[in-house]
Amino acid sequence: MALSSPSLAASNFAKQPNAEAPLEVWIDWFWNAFLPSWIKNAHHPKQIGFYDALDEAGNPNEPARRTVLAQARLLYTFSHLALLSDNPAYHEAASSAREAVRAFRKAPGLYCLARTSKGTPTKDPKDLRARSYDQSFVILGLSTWLKLHPEDEPNELEACWQALETHLTDPATGLLLEHDDVEHASSLSAPRRAQNPHMHNYEAALQAFEMTGNPVWLDRAAIMRAKGLVYFFDDASGTIREFVAPNLVQLSGRDGQYREIGHQYEWAWLLSREADFSGSTSIRAIAARLLSFADTHGIAPSGAMKGAAFDAVSSNLDWHEETFLLWPQTEAIKAHAIRARKSGHAQSAIDLASLVFRNFFAGQKVFANQIDANGTVIWNEALSRLLYHVVLSFTEGARAGLWSGPRRDQKNNTGSGGNTECHQQNPAV
Repeated sequence: MALSSPSLAASNFAKQPNAEAPLEVWIDWFWNAFLPSWIKNAHHPKQIGFYDALDEAGNPNEPARRTVLAQARLLYTFSHLALLSDNPAYHEAASSAREAVRAFRKAPGLYCLARTSKGTPTKDPKDLRARSYDQSFVILGLSTWLKLHPEDEPNELEACWQALETHLTDPATGLLLEHDDVEHASSLSAPRRAQNPHMHNYEAALQAFEMTGNPVWLDRAAIMRAKGLVYFFDDASGTIREFVAPNLVQLSGRDGQYREIGHQYEWAWLLSREADFSGSTSIRAIAARLLSFADTHGIAPSGAMKGAAFDAVSSNLDWHEETFLLWPQTEAIKAHAIRARKSGHAQSAIDLASLVFRNFFAGQKVFANQIDANGTVIWNEALSRLLYHVVLSFTEGARAGLWSGPRRDQKNNTGSGGNTECHQQNPAV
């Protein structure tokens, strides 16, 4: 389904509230003004899906290219919002992303990295690769979409998982391969083994379980989680490593000590989610260790970015990066939200959401991607795939009762909007 907007480039984004406006005003603006204008301006009616990124002026950076990562994340994002609110605008946006994702399928259940904006192959042969990281978001998005439209290729979700196991899994270890062109996974010339695809496939399987109710998906989630923890959990520090060598040896030096704070929070959120489904206490204990490390060592203690999550710290605490990407803030908000009933965490989520609007949205045409320790924007590209992070953090906060969520009667406008009532539903997260 093509969106009705005739926009060719982003040029008319929603008027913002005052930077120091109360959080609820910003939240209302996000649901009722920002998202409707983003949907209009990030879409070309004669091209597939949505632009991958918008620049500081709100114009597309690479209008002629699309990635399956961005389209699959947006499929999840808008399907998730449609389930929460039944808002027709989200149904329509999800439908546009669904049609785009189809263009990337190179075999049943297997999706390539990139296509042109018309859905045809690009000139780069690497764009034909299927990546396990991308495949996780196809599963995440498709399982959520099928909850809305179970009649739409119902066998494709299972085909995605089978393709993952057939083309993107190392038979020697069960770990995921970077892409389907990897021939010798343990060779030192092969890509390093990364925790990120495992974490997101864990997430995708948990989502598929919640959407379908089929216990096989919970079993798959548990297997993926176990593999991830065996190879990437550092018991000494209570943290998740980012990479290990192709032969599974721990990396030395800075690479071996590198810990992304957003991933500590994200793994903890997922472990807590699985524990809610299964009742496991052992994985809650691991989540608690990850949260303790991130809370203690990963948050700026003072200055313009007080309360924000650092991009990365070392596992031995010798250094930290005093830069702040947008997505780790959203993962910290999610982690605070699931602990909102515990002392201080509700306020931490509220304060951090306020900081996100004040520092990453206020004064920007769309939103910024990275801030320095002084609160100055150092990367102002608005990556479309980040909406997945931002929206989920705000719906988690709404589920915890910290602010309002999306509504069916959301107006398709570009004004700042007024306050909305708190609209609570059980989110599909």
